[in-house]
Amino acid sequence: MASNSYLFYVFFMSSNIASLTLRALRRVLRATEIGSRRLANATGLTPSQWLVLREIASRDSVTPSEVAQALQFSQATITTVVDRLQELGFVQRQRNERDKRQFILSALPPGFVALNDAPDLLQTTFTERFNHLPSWEQAMILAAVERLAMLMDAQNIDAAPLLDSGLIDRSAPI
Repeated sequence: MASNSYLFYVFFMSSNIASLTLRALRRVLRATEIGSRRLANATGLTPSQWLVLREIASRDSVTPSEVAQALQFSQATITTVVDRLQELGFVQRQRNERDKRQFILSALPPGFVALNDAPDLLQTTFTERFNHLPSWEQAMILAAVERLAMLMDAQNIDAAPLLDSGLIDRSAPI
C-alpha cells in the first residue's frame, strides 16, 4: 500500500505539471494574439487571410482546392477567405479556360504590397525554428500538440475560422 505522503507528492506533482502546462499554453495563445494584432494593424489581414494570400501569390495560378490542400484548410474556409481577399482587391478569380466549372486564383498588386508590408508572423518564425530541429524532436512536438488538442476536445476543429472569428479584439493596442 502506498504511503499518504507519496500519494500527496504524486498528486502535487501532477497538479503542478498541469498548471505549468496551462501557463505555457496561455503564453502561446498570447503570442498568437499579439502576432495577429500586429498583422491586422499593418495590413488589415487576419492570419488565415495572410496565409491564403501568400499561398496564392507564391504561384502563377492556383485553384481554391490546391490552396485548401496546401494549407490544410477546409474548402469552405478557403471560399470565405478568398471572398474577403477579393473584396479587398488583393486577389482575383477567373474561370479556368479549359474547365469552366473551376476558378483560377491570382494575386493582384495590392495583395503583393500587403504581403510586403506584413510584419514577420509567428508562423514564419516558428516554421523556420521548427525546421532546424531534429526530425525526432519535430515528431515529439507534433505528438504532444496533437495530444493537447485531444485533451481539449479540439482535434476536429478547423483552426482557420476561429482565427478569423472576431473573438480576438485586434483593434486594441499591443
